Amino acid sequence: MTLDTIRSDFAFLDDWEDRYRYVIELGRGLPPLPEAYRTHRYKVRGCASQVWLRTAFDAGGAGWPPRLSFKGDSDAHIVRGLIAILFAIYSGKTADDVLGTDAQAIFAELGLKEHVTPQRSNGFAAMVERIRSDARAMAAPRPEPVRHAVSRRLELQRS
Repeated sequence: MTLDTIRSDFAFLDDWEDRYRYVIELGRGLPPLPEAYRTHRYKVRGCASQVWLRTAFDAGGAGWPPRLSFKGDSDAHIVRGLIAILFAIYSGKTADDVLGTDAQAIFAELGLKEHVTPQRSNGFAAMVERIRSDARAMAAPRPEPVRHAVSRRLELQRS
């Protein structure tokens, strides 16, 4: 499911009850989360419901940067739908693209900010922050290998 499809479907649905049902259907479309990811390590803190989120970094090909992919689940149907929307926003993007995408603005654009409970909004924000944190970790500059740092100091001392 793409974000453009979700936007289009939301525009088509006039009634918020229909939109809620649609969000729940999006959640039902998520693949099952393996039990190995239903642990404390993958649990998202700050959500009223139980939410597990796994971020993977798919290696890019020659000259292509790595991209993020996700697996997730919740014990609440509407939250599973929100997870599916997040995956539509962020899946397949590079870390820099994730960091440059404002999921909260998309959440508001879809009207979800004003139509879900504050607890759900807070949970959505916690999931966004978790994804952004994973992207920051991936985008963080890697320290220069020790041998290069030592070689550089030796070069400077010789000059």
